[in-house]
Order: sequence, then structure tokens, then C-alpha cells
Amino acid sequence: MSQKSTKTANATKSKTKARAKPESTTQAAEAATAEQATAEAGTPAAFQIKKDAKGRFWVVAKDSGQEHGPYDTKKEATDAKAARASGAADETKPAKTKKVKEPKAKKVSAIDAAAQVLAASKDPMNCMALVEAMATQGLWESPGGATPHATLYSAIIREIAAKGAESRFVKKDRGMFAAKA
Repeated sequence: MSQKSTKTANATKSKTKARAKPESTTQAAEAATAEQATAEAGTPAAFQIKKDAKGRFWVVAKDSGQEHGPYDTKKEATDAKAARASGAADETKPAKTKKVKEPKAKKVSAIDAAAQVLAASKDPMNCMALVEAMATQGLWESPGGATPHATLYSAIIREIAAKGAESRFVKKDRGMFAAKA
């Protein structure tokens, strides 16, 4: 298409648009009044639905530009638009209910399980025997460590050093521990 024919086509389009506008100021005033009455009446024409870059839908008032939303689906936005237009403007999107998680049974730590085993036992035990007793009683099992007895020994020694007289354990002999009486 040549430049001349493109200009002619554009001129024809603009003339068509010009004819669509009201010819007199009286008609323009009547159209504006009708539009304003429609907006005041709260018909759905007073709101429009827009979609943002994240795919959420918003209900936007044409006159004030105030946004309401976001809504996940276009149907929710359309329903909200109808509710706002009918005068239920104070309604908001219902909050999503959170799933209630059941509390998990708290796992007993190795040192707590050792304290339970020693409290039930009258004789002092070494850490290797403690780990075996905890496993047989079902109190605690090693999560796959190579030396759980060494880890338990270290934890017991740390508690005795940190808490002193308030510790749950007493060192009876080299590598042997008992529950505090």
C-alpha cells in the first residue's frame, strides 16, 4: 500500500470517529448526565476488571480509580464487581482458612533418653550400654551416626560441667555414669 492510500484510509477512519461523537453541546451534556447517573446508580458500568502482570484480577472504579482485590480468578472479580455495583461495597474477599496441622510427637533427645534409662537403672552404665538400652526400650535410636556412644558421652560431660550440682548425671567411675539421686 502506498503512503497516499494509507493517509486516505486514516482520514476516512477519523471522519467516521468524528461522526460518532454528539454533534451539539446539548447532546454531549445529556450523554454526560446519563453516564454520571449510571455511575451514581452503581451499575456494573461504574467498575471495570483489570488484570495485572502477575495474573491477578482487580476491580477498578472508573471515576476514582480505586482498586479492589486482588482476585485469583476472573469469576471472583466479576462477582466482586457485581457486589460493589449493587451497593455491597464494604464486602471484602473472604480470608483463606489455614490448615490446622496436628502437633507432631516430640522426639526424645539422646541425653534425655539416657537420663530416663539411668533413672530406671540402679547401677551405673557406660555410654555404649546406654545407647543399646535406649534402642531396646524404644526411647531413642541413632540416626545413622558411626559413634553415637561418643556423642552421648560428650553431651553428658558437657552437662555435668555446665550445670554442676544441678546436672541429671553423676560420674561414678571412668566412663561410668549414674542418675543423680
